[in-house]
Amino acid sequence: MKRTDLPAELLQRLQSGTVIPAHPLALDHKRKLDEARQRALTRYYLHAGAGGLAVAVHTTQFEIRQPGIDLFKPVLELAAEEIDAFVDRTSVPIIKIAGAVGKTEQAVREAAIAADLGYHAVLLSMSAFKHAEVFEMIEHCQRVADVLPLVGFYLQGAVGGRRLDVEFWRRFALIENTIAIKIAPFNRYQTLDVIRGVAESGRADEVALYTGNDDNIVHDLVTDYPLKINGETKTLQIVGGLLGHWAVWTRKAVELLEDVHDARQKSVVPDALLSRGIEITDSNAAFFDVAHDFAGCIVGVHEVLRRQGLLKGTWTLNEDEGLTPQQAAEIDRVYAQYPHLSDDDFVNQNLDAWLTP
Repeated sequence: MKRTDLPAELLQRLQSGTVIPAHPLALDHKRKLDEARQRALTRYYLHAGAGGLAVAVHTTQFEIRQPGIDLFKPVLELAAEEIDAFVDRTSVPIIKIAGAVGKTEQAVREAAIAADLGYHAVLLSMSAFKHAEVFEMIEHCQRVADVLPLVGFYLQGAVGGRRLDVEFWRRFALIENTIAIKIAPFNRYQTLDVIRGVAESGRADEVALYTGNDDNIVHDLVTDYPLKINGETKTLQIVGGLLGHWAVWTRKAVELLEDVHDARQKSVVPDALLSRGIEITDSNAAFFDVAHDFAGCIVGVHEVLRRQGLLKGTWTLNEDEGLTPQQAAEIDRVYAQYPHLSDDDFVNQNLDAWLTP
């Protein structure tokens, strides 16, 4: 699928900015796929107002690809079925994004599976290219782009990412089938590298920028990024978020993005919106277990979903993974301190319907 083959309404929604949660993996106590709750999670995000879903990504657990686990295709299938059914009922455009990892052979194979299942794009991780030169990585990206449109992924080093400089992002943006970039290095300098690379490519109007910086969501979204390119100033904006943090309290994330877009239209950013950004960052520190270098980031997301009834437990595919010391207490703290950030009432009103086959 080429970029130009994507339905216009999908491209428009992506470029105008939307909420794209990174989809978790629902397991039972035997650490097997819990299909009913996997579907319930997808239904939750769709009914909350998400404009897309990213599946088989870091939050879904990279281990789904391991032989003997073999959940890569099943989790993509379940999400695609729920999204397609929702779109059929509502006519609301939803962009389906599949994660693709590994060296070129694996990433192309994963992109092909996603394409066969009706996905619109791949979120492409470069973690397998720890020491590669830029030209090698761009050749890899082009091969995957021949299968499906690309969403770039600047993954932070704490969870397996590598440094990607301005040259890489300029050349990545020049790939015809690049449609967006998730900026998630959790680093202001590296965030600016992406924005500058896209500006220098001349494709800033075609490549949508999405924050994946869970530690800086609101400030990423409300900030203008003016850059002088060839003597002319080009102002770029990060239009939406593709975030693990938005896998929880998603209805409130949708409301947040609506407030951000409203503030941008009025050219006035209220102090209250900036303060909410600090509250969200504090909450994220608890969910993502910043105190222990993100060791409990996936389990922390699971714990919030468990408290809401969407998951039965916090199980992951890694038996050694669990809430770290004091993480549950930190989640208790942010729940109590910022009740206005939670969408528990929304979940309570709809949970039974989402769990119904």
